[in-house]
Amino acid sequence: MSVLVEVCIDSIESLPIAERAGAKRIELCSSLATGGLTASAGYMKAAARVAGIPVYGIIRPREGDFLYSGDDVEIMLEDIHTAKQAGLNGVVIGALQADGKIDETIVGDMIKAASGIGITFHRAIDHCSAPFDALEFLMAHKVERILTSGLAKRAEDGIEMLKDMAAFTQGRLSIMPGAGVSPDNAKRIIDATGVTEIHLSGKTTRQSHMAFKNENATMGNGDDFAITVTNPETIKDTLAALTR
Repeated sequence: MSVLVEVCIDSIESLPIAERAGAKRIELCSSLATGGLTASAGYMKAAARVAGIPVYGIIRPREGDFLYSGDDVEIMLEDIHTAKQAGLNGVVIGALQADGKIDETIVGDMIKAASGIGITFHRAIDHCSAPFDALEFLMAHKVERILTSGLAKRAEDGIEMLKDMAAFTQGRLSIMPGAGVSPDNAKRIIDATGVTEIHLSGKTTRQSHMAFKNENATMGNGDDFAITVTNPETIKDTLAALTR
């Protein structure tokens, strides 16, 4: 069985690294440290220009929950338009109501806005109080796949729910496990669930090439001179594990 490996990235530097390592689809994000936020228009255009594999842009205007205001929705619909104009192959969307159920109105509007390109529903499903109702809605609206940890912190811990989701959907949409996926557990997750796609970042850091470093000034809580990039060996090792 062939397994498609999707890699999430948050820099244009990582895109060719992931592609050369064997990724077959990219989830384009900024700020992976906060779970992934919408890429800028320039970043989307650059990704579409250099990629030789499909690129799906996450549509998430802020970190935190998936309960969105009218202003948030306006931004997301505009960002979907931007993704289409930039030439991306798809978008990654999601929205919930305060009671944890899928927000059918907002998600429906985003699906309409994304007409003509692919759609993944993101890990909002893992915070959903009625995930199987959400799956019914998403299947009815021809969403391609959901990215999910099986409602757990890590996909490896959500295997039973991932199996239930795959059985429930019966191939009408793809269940794509993600969160904590690594070369050590990818094959176990695939073998246990029978799914055909898997998602990981495989990220590491590299040191800045700056010759001058003022380490007394910081831009946030992290290290300003540690740059997040895809680790090609992690992607290669995951692919190798999946074929063993």
